[in-house]
Amino acid sequence: MSVRRSTIIFAWILLLPALLYVSVIVAYPLVDTFILSFTDASLKKTTKWVGTLNYDKIFNGTFAEVIIRTFVWTFFSVSIKMIIGTFGAVMLNAAVPGRALFRVLTMPPWIVPMAIGIFMWGWMYNGQFGMISGVLQNMGLVDGPIAFLAHGSTAFWATIITDVWIGVPLVTLYLLASIQAIPQDLYEAAWTDGAGRFYRFRRITLPLLVPAMITMSMLSLIATFNSFDIIWILTQGGPNGDTTTMIIDTYRTAIGSKKYGEGAARAVVICIFLSIFCLLYFRVTHRLASGESR
Repeated sequence: MSVRRSTIIFAWILLLPALLYVSVIVAYPLVDTFILSFTDASLKKTTKWVGTLNYDKIFNGTFAEVIIRTFVWTFFSVSIKMIIGTFGAVMLNAAVPGRALFRVLTMPPWIVPMAIGIFMWGWMYNGQFGMISGVLQNMGLVDGPIAFLAHGSTAFWATIITDVWIGVPLVTLYLLASIQAIPQDLYEAAWTDGAGRFYRFRRITLPLLVPAMITMSMLSLIATFNSFDIIWILTQGGPNGDTTTMIIDTYRTAIGSKKYGEGAARAVVICIFLSIFCLLYFRVTHRLASGESR
């Protein structure tokens, strides 16, 4: 046996545990879900092959509205996180007294267990004894209590605010690390030439921060699009489905209504969207890596 062939065989042996893991944990469930999406699987004993009927129900029903709502929810959540995270990273990088304390204070939303943080926001949104409604009444901005989670428009934005609160620390710390990786010589040269703080940010910080911002926005997009906990704990997709996203609708169909075939079809659609996002992410990062290597 040649040395090259033995090396290849040894490499495959080393990859075997990972291949088994991917096959059992990832590949098999995906294939099984895809096959299940073409059946009328439910709690009944017999399962029939229905072809594309489940997909016809998706695109001829209300699921199209759910898809649009999911993209809108994801767009605003990710955009606000990136804006606040970028501003926060710049502020935390500034040479101000107590900077270390402010950096520590950005961590609690990320450190606190997600369910506890979401329940806390649920209490704050309560119309009768919630802090937000009480503060607005004391300031004279509203005449009476506001049940934020009982109305579609306010509940939609309430879930976005909660998701932003949870996601901003990670964005801020990631961008802060990227800012600190920028060579200080560039700032010193610009400062020597008389460039102001805003000019240095616009000409040095922001251009060199764009690759990190793109990477973080893509990762946040994938995580936010597939987010379940926040909406389910706060509203369970209500009121009247105004906060129902694709992942919530899939759960309610497959687990709540026990319509496993229709739920599998919805899961396949979600998987397709997430696969597209992942391909975009890898494509963007590959281009950024290629540009940096030149």
